[in-house]
Formats: sequence, structure tokens, C-alpha cells
Amino acid sequence: GWSAEVLTILDSNCEMKTFFLDTNEPVTQSQLDELGVLYWNVPADSYEQDGILDKICTEQGYNYREILEISRTTLPNYDEKMAIFYTEHIHKDDEIRYFLGGSGYFEVRSKDDRWIRIHCHKNDMIVLPAGIYHRFKLDEEAFAKVMRLFQGVPVWTPFNRGEETDQFPERVKYVTKYIKQ
Repeated sequence: GWSAEVLTILDSNCEMKTFFLDTNEPVTQSQLDELGVLYWNVPADSYEQDGILDKICTEQGYNYREILEISRTTLPNYDEKMAIFYTEHIHKDDEIRYFLGGSGYFEVRSKDDRWIRIHCHKNDMIVLPAGIYHRFKLDEEAFAKVMRLFQGVPVWTPFNRGEETDQFPERVKYVTKYIKQ
């Protein structure tokens, strides 16, 4: 978990447009919390000076950072990568993204298997727990500059949804902790 000190620094009540795709019904932060999805607003223009990101990284053991610009002109094999990003999948590790610019949609599965769309913008930091089914796509802006954070060696391997993936230890642990409670 996150320390009280970091949670006090970060504004976890920022308005983020989050809703069910099938009904446009709003989704609350507490509903995201129940799925293990964490969100904070961290000022992107001052993160190198204010120490907030460093504090988060130290507490969570995020010892690797890389910046990725996602757009047709900056991402090699753009169409192929966007198709991979938008195919429903899980990871064996948490997916941590900090938006330094631009915007896009993370979509995660609710407890009853409906899609929840989370519209992320500059200053948004989102953590998707290992084992949650999700996908990502850019919005109309068609650009995002994100920092990817990792614990240990960076691994970004998607495992597409299927019966085999449902048996992965990370998926079973996620379902036990968040879906079956």
C-alpha cells in the first residue's frame, strides 16, 4: 500500500472521466479501488523538482523508469503496437503509467465483466494491478507521453484473454483478491 504521507501529498479526488462503456454510467474512485486500480494526480511539470514521484518510486520499489511517446510519428510500428495495446490482455506485473502529456483511455473489466473506460490526461498516474484484464487506446488527441515505471527489470508482455490466461497465478490471485470478495 501507499503511505499516509504520500497519500496526503497526492490529490486522489481529482475529477477523472470514468464510466461504463455500455451505459455511460459514471464510475467512482471507490469502484476503481475495489478493482485494485489506483489513481493519483501528480503535477507533470514539476515532478523532477517536487520529489513526489521519487517518494512514490522509493515506497513502491519502482527502480526503473522510461518515457514513451505514443503517436503515429513517434512510435515505431504504430498500427501494430496500437492493435496490441487495444487487445484485451493481462500482465504478470502491475502496469504503472504516468501521463506527462497527451491523453488516452485505459479500459478495465468490472467485477461483472463490463468495460470501464478511464480517460487519463497529463498529470494522471494510474496503476493497474497484475492480472486485471485491460486494454489501452489513444483518444482524439492521438498522442500521449507516458512514463512507464517498473519494479526490477522492465517487462511488458501482454497475455491475451483466454482460458489459459485465466489459469495464470497472477490472474487467479487477482480474481481471488478483487473479484470474488
